[in-house]
Amino acid sequence: MRETPEDLQELQALLDASLSRSTSHLRSIINTERTLTAEQLTQVLTGMCTLALSTVTAKGEPRISGVDGHFLHGKWHFGTARGAAKARHLAARPAISAAHLRGEDLGVFTHGTVEILNPQHGERAADWPDLLAYFKDFYGDDFFDWDNDVVYYRLQPHWMTVYAPDADKLTAASRP
Repeated sequence: MRETPEDLQELQALLDASLSRSTSHLRSIINTERTLTAEQLTQVLTGMCTLALSTVTAKGEPRISGVDGHFLHGKWHFGTARGAAKARHLAARPAISAAHLRGEDLGVFTHGTVEILNPQHGERAADWPDLLAYFKDFYGDDFFDWDNDVVYYRLQPHWMTVYAPDADKLTAASRP
């Protein structure tokens, strides 16, 4: 778990606010008995988690693709090739939706906007050196030309909810 107490507090506030302003239909499915706290979520979302990422084309058509998601400091981080279609979509329209699903045991649904962490010609995020060290440790130092081949994003969420019908089972499975 890489989250600070402030990260957990911010994430919990987001989860609570998102659920409270959701439709009654969604709240009939996801409620306090079928969700996770911020602390539980950060214990479950470790390593690489496949995200289904939704972007929008210039014509306004939705596109969904898979990315390697890393949940760090209470937010999703992911990368793609600089020349990928999703990179063009995100440069022009940074609003996205992302979902991480594990069968019927877990669903994490997030809406927000992305920020580019390592623009090719621009100022990098203040925490990029720490994130780059994490990614190099995870994938290997020589897996990419980290300056030219890949662009990394942080999803700044404005809405996030978690479906977990058996929180005890999920959190027990994530313990060493």
